[in-house]
Amino acid sequence: MDPIESQDLTLKYDTQIVIDGLNLTIPKAQITVLVGSNGCGKSTLLKSFARLIRPSQGTVLLNGKDIHRRSTAAVARELAILPQSPTAPEGLSVYQLVRLGRYPHQTWLQQWSKEDETIVTQALAQTELTEFQDRPVDALSGGQRQRAWIAMTLAQNTDTLLLDEPTTYLDLAHQIEVLDLLFELNATRQKTIVMVLHDLNLACRYAHNMIAIANRQVYAQGNPAQVLNATMVQDVFHLQSKIVKDPLYGTPMCIPIGKGIQSAGIDAS
Repeated sequence: MDPIESQDLTLKYDTQIVIDGLNLTIPKAQITVLVGSNGCGKSTLLKSFARLIRPSQGTVLLNGKDIHRRSTAAVARELAILPQSPTAPEGLSVYQLVRLGRYPHQTWLQQWSKEDETIVTQALAQTELTEFQDRPVDALSGGQRQRAWIAMTLAQNTDTLLLDEPTTYLDLAHQIEVLDLLFELNATRQKTIVMVLHDLNLACRYAHNMIAIANRQVYAQGNPAQVLNATMVQDVFHLQSKIVKDPLYGTPMCIPIGKGIQSAGIDAS
């Protein structure tokens, strides 16, 4: 069973329709990347998958069940979301942040257990943060801080992770650091990962499944080699481009065409 499915999904902000009658399935144990222009509804769609936005029409299914008919704790035991640019309270340590991931598993009858401690320890180790666990989150580098938040979602011990622009505000080295971590989680633990990315070339390198959003609908979906082409970039981003083969990865690589090409004396045809 695919973990997330939308049926005739319509999402609005006030009276403005952002997503209109969308039918979509997220494949299990794959990395899916949502791409599209600013304001096209990528983040809104991701939030609807996490039950943070109620549809004005249609349904989101989580593991075959209507997500809005389930309790918050039940959803949090199956799905974890990392919002865009999360912030932690000042002075909160890495260990304390990651420990919060176990909150959905706590009840009045079942408080902190050895299993909880083991899972938090494993999450810190998987994100290579064990040596930083006593350090305040706000004292970490950008890449380390993002890994700490990912460790918290790992501590939730869910099969599905949603991440809204996890590489925003990170330099290139830290972007690769975070994306490599997500790649390893998918490869070694079969996590279903859905994320929003702006960089088309990185999206092509890391995605098994790419979904381009435009005009409140899915413009195209599939393997990046099937989705990314010059027509798609023009239609979705309103940008001329040339698509070539990445010399290292063999994936599609988008070269945007701007006014600078004239001064360079290059023929883009």
